[in-house]
Amino acid sequence: MTPARQPFHRVTSRYVVLPLDDVDTDQIIPARFLKRTARSGFGEHVFHDWRYDADGKPRPAFVLNRPEAAGAGLLVAGRNFGCGSSREHAVWALLEAGFRVVISSQFADIFRGNALGNGLLPVQLEPDIVQDLARRADARREITVDLAELVVTLPGGARTSFAVPAFARHRLLRGLSELDFLLAAAADISRFEQSHAPAIHTTAGSSGPAGADRGR
Repeated sequence: MTPARQPFHRVTSRYVVLPLDDVDTDQIIPARFLKRTARSGFGEHVFHDWRYDADGKPRPAFVLNRPEAAGAGLLVAGRNFGCGSSREHAVWALLEAGFRVVISSQFADIFRGNALGNGLLPVQLEPDIVQDLARRADARREITVDLAELVVTLPGGARTSFAVPAFARHRLLRGLSELDFLLAAAADISRFEQSHAPAIHTTAGSSGPAGADRGR
């Protein structure tokens, strides 16, 4: 069963910055933690090999281990975020770690699709805006991401637009997965099928010359 989701309209939150390009999905959630069949239990291992040393102790210098990162719901990342393998676990881990939005100047295509399909909003902004956010990050600064208006309000009040595919935006605003959307349309699908009889009955026996040839 698809987990219940909260509709995504607007998020206002402090943000943390991971100023690295080409962060791949194995760095987001290392492969050795992908033994679970449920979608939970991954958040504690997000960026595990950067967050913890060989003894499992938190590295104080890593951004997510700093006190100001507690409760932040937005991650500002470098270019080409989410490259590498196609694992959805990377998105699940980020969500369970408390992130609702990732901002970058470029996302890997498969990661972007997985994010939109699981309720994590990837917001692509111009490189200079992302770099400015990284330079100005501190514990007091907040960003507002408005999915309904497709607008990001930056620290200081400046506003910039972003794009999201229409179908993904529709589902996110209503808290629907793709399966939820299809199930909600089951009655309409059934009516369509009943009113559009198939032109070819693929399970029926063949007739005509081809069928006659097989009968000889």
